[in-house]
Amino acid sequence: PMGSERTEIRKRQMATTSETPGAAQAQLSTGNRGSNACCFCWCCCCSCSCLTVRNQEEERARRTSHELQAEGIPNCEESPAPTLEEVNAWAQSFDKLMLTPAGRNAFREFLRTEFSEENMLFWMACEELKQESNKSVIEEKARLIYEDYISILSPKEVSLDSRVREVINRNMLEPSQHTFDDAQLQIYTLMHRDSYPRFMNSAIYKDLLQSLSEKSIE
Repeated sequence: PMGSERTEIRKRQMATTSETPGAAQAQLSTGNRGSNACCFCWCCCCSCSCLTVRNQEEERARRTSHELQAEGIPNCEESPAPTLEEVNAWAQSFDKLMLTPAGRNAFREFLRTEFSEENMLFWMACEELKQESNKSVIEEKARLIYEDYISILSPKEVSLDSRVREVINRNMLEPSQHTFDDAQLQIYTLMHRDSYPRFMNSAIYKDLLQSLSEKSIE
C-alpha cells in the first residue's frame, strides 16, 4: 500500500510538472498581447509605459500654461477708462494707441486672443528697464528680460532676426538701459504692421467704440 501511494504521488507530480510550462507560456503570451494592446490602442491601462509618458508630457504642458497665467504679470496697467476721443484717436495711428495705458490695455487684450501677448510684455519690460539707473538693478532686469523673451528655451520667446540677437548677446556682456533697444524697435514694428490692422477690425475695438458712442449720446 505505501508503495502504491508513492507511485500515485509521483504520477501526480509528473503530471503537474508537464502542465506548468504550457500554462506559463500561455500566461506569457497573454501578457504580451495585453501589453501590445495598450501600446497600439488608446485603452486605459495604467501600466502602459507609452501612455504614462504621454500623460506626463500633457501634464507638463498644462502646468507650463498655468504658470504663465499665474506668474504675477498684471492683466492690465492702471489707467482711467478711455474716452470716446481717445478711442477714436487709436484709429489714427499706432503711436497714439501705444501712448496711453488704456490703449495698451485694449491692444494687449487683443494680442492675448492671438496668443502673441509676449510682444507687448517684452515692449513694456524694455520701457521699464529704461527707467532704471541702478547698475545692479539694470543687470538683474536685463537678465530676466533675456531669459523670459530672448532665450530660445523660453515659452514666451519673441520673434527676432539673427542680427538683432547678435547685438543683444554683445550688449549682455555689459547690460544697460538700452541693451534691448534694437529688439524693442523690431517688436514694435512687428505689432504695428501685423497686429494693429487686425485690432482695428476686431470685436474688442469695435465693441468698445460702440459702447462709448452710446454713452456719449445718452
